[in-house]
Amino acid sequence: MKLRRVRTGSDLHLELLAPHGWVAVEKAIARLPSPSTAAANRWGSDIVALSGAPADVRDVIAQAARDIDPEASGDENVVIPFMPRSFRDFMLFEAHAIDAARGFVHRFMPRAAPIVRAYEMVTGTTFPKLKPHALWYRQPVYYMGNHLTFVTDADVTMPSYTKALDYELELGFVLAHPLLNAKSETAEAAIGAFVVLNDFSARDVQLAEMACGFGPQKAKHFCNAISKVVVTADEILPNWRDLKGYVRLNGKRIGTSATAGARWSLGEALAHASLSEPLQPGEFFGSGTLPGGSGIESGHLLQAGDRIEIGIDGIGTLTNRIVAGTT
Repeated sequence: MKLRRVRTGSDLHLELLAPHGWVAVEKAIARLPSPSTAAANRWGSDIVALSGAPADVRDVIAQAARDIDPEASGDENVVIPFMPRSFRDFMLFEAHAIDAARGFVHRFMPRAAPIVRAYEMVTGTTFPKLKPHALWYRQPVYYMGNHLTFVTDADVTMPSYTKALDYELELGFVLAHPLLNAKSETAEAAIGAFVVLNDFSARDVQLAEMACGFGPQKAKHFCNAISKVVVTADEILPNWRDLKGYVRLNGKRIGTSATAGARWSLGEALAHASLSEPLQPGEFFGSGTLPGGSGIESGHLLQAGDRIEIGIDGIGTLTNRIVAGTT
């Protein structure tokens, strides 16, 4: 099921994509045999709640939508699908970690770059210090981001303190059910829906912050973006390791990517996050950047005026224009 949230005047309501167009979820729910008022109100206005509704209920809602006239909502009325209750971003892909580290060396460590290149050419292996920390191989790792700075297809202001703004193509997913000390299968089943996620990063600031040993701060917390359309987990989870992604900069395709090669499953990552720590519906997670899904890897960092578009097949697209910040 594909869903979006639309503003009409001062009201927010949900729409689902039927074969003939977008249909108001409230109208489809009204055709259910006997939904409770509380459940109907919750499912008709809250994407996280609807994504966590029983599968047979969502099937009946989707079926009912086939006989309802589509809405006339314009794209300009579509708003961010949900505001995360929290944000944790994993790093599941070794290939990205290595290529991004190589990109950092090339851009910010000109004296070390020739040594790294020579080592890799002679040995045919990855320069050891480019590989993730040993902890990464033992457990899923993540950082806590700022859940209050999320936008969707909107202008993104370039922070005044960076000259190396980057995009990061990620698979985003939101919890629909609570977790605590969960097994991986239970944790994966708690996922409600998926979106396309752009984890914007100030790379020059990130380098110094990570070197201090305390994780990213201003490098990451200024803005993140998610796609307007969400796709319920039942459509994505069975094949989440086989998704293809792409990046376009100013209309030109500059890269492709895929979700293959994750070190940990989404269930394993969530199970780790839930260890002695309760997780609640609405908490949001990122997979970490898909291999090849960032400018530090491709050599295409962002400038004011750029238009960056990322997408994942089967989920959707996300487009942001970069605007100059004030000093």
